[in-house]
Amino acid sequence: MTIDPVRRRWLRHGAVATLAALAPWAGAATRPVQGDDARAVVADEQARLAWVRARLAALPGAADWLLLGEQHDADAHQWLQAAAVQVLARQGRLAALVLEMAERGTDTAALAPDADEAAARAALAWHEAGWPWRRYGPVVMAAVRAGVPVAGGNLPRRRHAEVMRDAAWDDTLTDAEQRAALHRALDEGHCGLLPAAQLPAMARIQLARDDAMAATLLERRSPGRTVLLVTGAQHARRDRGVPHHLARLGGAAAARACVSVELRATDAAQAEPDPAFDALWLTPAIPPIDHCAGLRGRG
Repeated sequence: MTIDPVRRRWLRHGAVATLAALAPWAGAATRPVQGDDARAVVADEQARLAWVRARLAALPGAADWLLLGEQHDADAHQWLQAAAVQVLARQGRLAALVLEMAERGTDTAALAPDADEAAARAALAWHEAGWPWRRYGPVVMAAVRAGVPVAGGNLPRRRHAEVMRDAAWDDTLTDAEQRAALHRALDEGHCGLLPAAQLPAMARIQLARDDAMAATLLERRSPGRTVLLVTGAQHARRDRGVPHHLARLGGAAAARACVSVELRATDAAQAEPDPAFDALWLTPAIPPIDHCAGLRGRG
């Protein structure tokens, strides 16, 4: 698979997810932040399951929605997500798995637990060029094997042009400072090569993606059980991203009914937790690559 270098850098930092606005959550600032290091267990399946089971039990409160925000090219993150699916399903707590990696409106509800991977890919209209199945297939199939529906949550591509023209999406951000922050993030994620005139349209796409995932989570809500969202880390932030749209669509109580975990690939001995998440799970660092250097050299 060949990925455009600009897009690859965007994916690496989780910035394919929108860096949406700061949201007015009551009590969000007082939620506890925990840091946990999974680097010693990610390569062993049984140890990984035990570790994830303990970490899920330690998360703050019962959640209607659990958001696992990954770094897209860190294999260990998909291993932990698959383990979370298995643990929650075995406990009878998993209502559904929602994916950023598939479009809203697709799902595996019609598949039997013994369905093969080709059937799962077809049901989700899987886009291999953007999301390698080798990474996400084990996450998807863990849910299928457990009889848990998998649903796409992302904005359908056919809507992109419409959304880019629709200035109403600008109003989902509460002030000009937040719009400017989103534009800066988009500019940085595209190596500073994106024309300034394109930033508002690109921001609308990111906002609409988070909105689509939030709407899917609300539709899949199942009292007493948890809907798991697998997405990029920026989508999962409590101060921007999907929880912002949960609050917008379902009220502040809906935003408080989710728990958000950042999966971070780093070898830092003392990684600082980001207060925009409820927990931090650390995994081995992956080699840094400056995908912008070559592109800038062409200018």
